[in-house]
Amino acid sequence: MNKVKKFFYSQKAAPYVFVLPFVLTVLLFWIFPIGNGVLLSFQDVLKDKWVGLKNYERLLSDKIFLKAVWNSVKYMIGTCALLIPFPLLFASLLNSKLMKKPGFFKSIYFLPALTSVVVAGTIFRLIFGEMDTALANRVIELFGHSPIKWLKGQWTGYFALLLVACWRWTGVNILYFLAGLQSISTDLYEAASIDGASKWQQFKKISFPLVKPTTVYVLTISIYAGLSMFLESYMLWKGNNSPQNIGLTIVGYLYRQGIEKRAMGYACAVGLVLLIVVMIVNLIQLTVTGTFKKEER
Repeated sequence: MNKVKKFFYSQKAAPYVFVLPFVLTVLLFWIFPIGNGVLLSFQDVLKDKWVGLKNYERLLSDKIFLKAVWNSVKYMIGTCALLIPFPLLFASLLNSKLMKKPGFFKSIYFLPALTSVVVAGTIFRLIFGEMDTALANRVIELFGHSPIKWLKGQWTGYFALLLVACWRWTGVNILYFLAGLQSISTDLYEAASIDGASKWQQFKKISFPLVKPTTVYVLTISIYAGLSMFLESYMLWKGNNSPQNIGLTIVGYLYRQGIEKRAMGYACAVGLVLLIVVMIVNLIQLTVTGTFKKEER
């Protein structure tokens, strides 16, 4: 007992003891699954047969997979274009003295993030229903348009999916940007006001540059979330079989192959391609934004 107690109270051993749970978690839930997935991607699991690169060769000629990739990339671009500038603008308004009762608005904006994706997807599916009485169709009727089958069209379905994303994640990104803005010293704004800078000039010259680390973080998680989106699409189309695969994503295609068709080897190949694509895109944007250069200094 004394040796065990001495070990845990040792200053040399303490850091390793504290780090050990994290290391075990990474090994069990990250390194091991990825390694196992790499091995399975070279196999036909149902036939228990080693197939080499055939799963990857099949991906290159799989039109449905390529469409899933395009759908995911398109969704990622749309969410990044909407869920970065607008939350930053709203956060700036909440951080200004013009906004009264900011705590109330922060709660309202964050409330959708607490709602289950299953519930949100079901509600939006009803909003964009085919019936004339669906909310979206009633709204466009006010402007003289005839009802639309929203979830059966390529671009109308894309619009509905983006709306779900904006409704759910705008509040979360607002809080990220708000935390970044509140870390900026008020002395900078006071000095700029004395020099005659307008609110727009203060935002452009002070807020926007100094909130860059938060922007890079939000962009990074938005790229990952956009390319790995699945549940929103699954609930909006009430399954993984949208008309002409207009709502199929990379993860949705992985689910179709691995769970529905039990082609685990092919599904692992899809998952590894997704991992590589996410890493490449994020490495490019981190390099372009100068994140690595900053770390080197």
